[in-house]
Amino acid sequence: MPIRQLSETMINQIAAGEVIERPASVVKELVENALDAGAARIEIVTAGGGLNLIRVTDDGSGIPEKELPLAIARHCTSKLADDIHDIRSLGFRGEALPSIGSVARLSIRSRTANGDGAAEIGIEGGRVSAVKPAAANRGTTVEVRDLFFATPARLKFMKGERAESSATSDVIKRIAIAFPAVRFTLAGSDRSTLELPATDDSAEGRLRRVAQVMGADFPANAIAIDAMRDGVHLAGHVSIPSFSRANALQQYAYVNGRPVRDKLIAGAIRGAFADVLPRDRHAVTVLFLTLDPAIVDVNVHPAKADVRFRDPGLVRGLIVGAIREALASAGIRAATSGAAGMMAAFRPGAASYAHAGPANGHRSYEAAYRASGFAGFDPSRSPQRPPDAGFANGGFGENDQAAFDAGSLHSADARAGQDEAAETLLGMALGAARAQVHENYIVAQTRDSLVIVDQHAAHERLVYEALKDALHSRAVPSQMLLLPEIVDLPEEDAERLALHSETLARFGLAVERFGPGAVAVRETPSMLGETNVQQLVRDLADEIADNDTVDTLKERLDRIAATMACHGSVRSGRLLKPEEMNALLRQMEATPGSGTCNHGRPTYIELRLADIERLFGRR
Repeated sequence: MPIRQLSETMINQIAAGEVIERPASVVKELVENALDAGAARIEIVTAGGGLNLIRVTDDGSGIPEKELPLAIARHCTSKLADDIHDIRSLGFRGEALPSIGSVARLSIRSRTANGDGAAEIGIEGGRVSAVKPAAANRGTTVEVRDLFFATPARLKFMKGERAESSATSDVIKRIAIAFPAVRFTLAGSDRSTLELPATDDSAEGRLRRVAQVMGADFPANAIAIDAMRDGVHLAGHVSIPSFSRANALQQYAYVNGRPVRDKLIAGAIRGAFADVLPRDRHAVTVLFLTLDPAIVDVNVHPAKADVRFRDPGLVRGLIVGAIREALASAGIRAATSGAAGMMAAFRPGAASYAHAGPANGHRSYEAAYRASGFAGFDPSRSPQRPPDAGFANGGFGENDQAAFDAGSLHSADARAGQDEAAETLLGMALGAARAQVHENYIVAQTRDSLVIVDQHAAHERLVYEALKDALHSRAVPSQMLLLPEIVDLPEEDAERLALHSETLARFGLAVERFGPGAVAVRETPSMLGETNVQQLVRDLADEIADNDTVDTLKERLDRIAATMACHGSVRSGRLLKPEEMNALLRQMEATPGSGTCNHGRPTYIELRLADIERLFGRR
């Protein structure tokens, strides 16, 4: 077949395949156009999940009548100057409107502030109609009917009306968080109305908009983030570890005000919460990155949802460091959802909900360790405590008793002071211990609440943090291999590993180049015992290629420390003295991340006095 020039309609339909994936993509492009036009009020109406009708009305600056034909012409835009690296608007490619018009029936009716009247233009399946007078207020109304009627094959890939409507709602919510001063309304015959009133662009106004989108309980369970590094500013809010979700749908990220779904940002959030959340739980986050447009590329994909940073390591390090610092400085906080769950459990006829497994919510130490897939550290030979079979007196052995009596809890108790007045203890975050119930739960009282602490989960976190501090404050002990392990790798991977050899050596892994396409491993961390060196090195090479970090090795060592902490912590069934209970509470208050255990479960629940009074009808 000879080479030939494609028709303009065919070109637009090909472009539409990249830009317009579903009705939500149309809504995103039209709303972004409205925001670029300076709109303060945007109304969206849909029908049939957006396949039958999408109408977006704004009060922005409008389009002059003579420019309407250009608005639906490909690669025509008013938002891009001569410098492609200086993009300060949401849209800039000039593809959205002609792409929509090539696969649907599109009409644009617009009026400028100084215009004598409105004008309208239409395009149906790529065929453009003449501009004609119309009646309209200032702003622009874009109406899209019969989406994909010109490309019926695409209709077969659409989901049901409910799914398409849900995707449209998600798009509006993501955009609305970045523009709190704009009022958004989403309505239609196929959905209930979503209304997001305008707030203001202050910190309080942005948080109110976040609460409109994510629920009123998020601000009460969130920590503010504000950090700067090398010209990159990070702001926003992240949830406390005990306030999490089963998926990452409530993780919102913005780069210079643009909603993005970037794997580097998602990976950084996951890494920042790795120590405090289980693998199947996800933090709730709203993060805004502000940086020079010249050092971020938003022109990676026509949908503009992906971005590429000039220095990805800087951005990842900023996100991980800022979140971890915020979590450490936030002190100990319990999620309000814990109290709500307790209130529901107390009500007559409430359905019970429990984790599968033992009563304390943890698998046995050996089972948890074997499930992690690591070998080399044998629980039965652990110096942390004797095997479970040798426990007596309620599951607490003599070695544990001696370690507990002489260990960190008594040193914390010495700081707290055994003869400290109860009134002073009531003013502490976790209050004064009053009782121990079922040999596992410490009941404490503050001036305005009741606190219930899981002693095993709490002490597990304390031991884990102490082990981590010891692990990372000095070089990790290593064991020399009898024969060096040669790992064949692509040359670029071998070079990356060689560049990170000093960092790897601190974690006990000695790596050096062995020819152009291989590395030699001479030492491995002794904590890992017998490990698959080939797989470990390849995993590290992949992570360095993706994120320019060696966190895989650090996470493996941390997981072994977590397992050791679970093995060496105070067991369920251990009777504690009042001074031991108070010492545990004081050390929890002084330890970052002690609101959750190593498995991500809450270590305590706080029930406010007002909630208790409501249970008994006193309020």
